[in-house]
Amino acid sequence: MGDLSREDEIQTIAKEAKRCRKCGLWKTRRNAVPGEGNPNSPVVLIGEAPGYWEDVKGRPFVGAAGKILDAILERINLPRSTIYITNILKCRPPRNRDPRAAEVEACAPYLDRQLEAIMPRFVVTLGRHSTAYFFSKMGLKSSSITKVRGRVFPADLWGSKVGVLPTFHPAAALYNIQLREDLEKDFQLLKSELDRMRNPG
Repeated sequence: MGDLSREDEIQTIAKEAKRCRKCGLWKTRRNAVPGEGNPNSPVVLIGEAPGYWEDVKGRPFVGAAGKILDAILERINLPRSTIYITNILKCRPPRNRDPRAAEVEACAPYLDRQLEAIMPRFVVTLGRHSTAYFFSKMGLKSSSITKVRGRVFPADLWGSKVGVLPTFHPAAALYNIQLREDLEKDFQLLKSELDRMRNPG
């Protein structure tokens, strides 16, 4: 990170992402979506890629899935302004298709640098793509999100101890009550972990 402050480093990465042409997604995007929130937070939430409204507004999780996420965060007294939220990809894939391996390879260094700057204590991976990315970094085999959600996986990343909590992407919970309940349980687990971190006794 050099001599830059955490906030300055995050801003530098955002500017680079907005100018990026490392893959073809810059040709179809309206806005790059580097991420937003508090770079001093112990928690970072990571989705897979911007959707339609994120592309329009240049902000992560501002569509229907974002409303679900906001409601869950408010319920555990962790409003989005207090944490950092970003995605694996910083540009929307056309028609919201899945990220391609070459796009992840081109874009992931921005995410890695963001995490090195923030050095969160907990990373919440929203959905199978971000979970698969982190499991590969941790040397773990990524199975279905249903099998790995709901627990914290300890990892050594960016030179520090990190808890990785996989859960469903909020978009999956839009029309599925059971997934919504599971998503809320996973965020309650995050709250318990944060409480334990703040009050170790």
